[in-house]
Amino acid sequence: MAENCVFCGIVAGEIPATVVAQTETTYAFMDINPASDGHLLVIPRRHSKDLLEIPADDLTAVTLEAQRVARAVATELGADGVNLLNCCGADAWQTEFHFHLHVIPRYRDKTKDRLTLPWRPGQGGDADLRADLGGRLEAVLED
Repeated sequence: MAENCVFCGIVAGEIPATVVAQTETTYAFMDINPASDGHLLVIPRRHSKDLLEIPADDLTAVTLEAQRVARAVATELGADGVNLLNCCGADAWQTEFHFHLHVIPRYRDKTKDRLTLPWRPGQGGDADLRADLGGRLEAVLED
């Protein structure tokens, strides 16, 4: 448990939350600032600051639990789709520094879905830049 970590406080029962599922290694609860109806967070019980620090076994457990929760969101809440979102670092919109996955139900009915994204898929990127960056990443990932 990390000092002053809201999510560690939730896991410890010191901070109230609407918990929907828990396993030996994960905890799933409703987001208090939801982007859509039924928006949840899935976290590891063990503290890890972010995606760059979380141990592989905790990442696997959280991801599998997020998939299970997403299935429930689709069937029980009637979501038309689901977004999984992780924000890693303050400049990537991370506000709580305990690794978490957002499970965000998406609905055609916009009265249930307030999430809009600034990025618009399908607007093409620079092919030369993509090739350069892809080559750099491929080189370091081969090691």
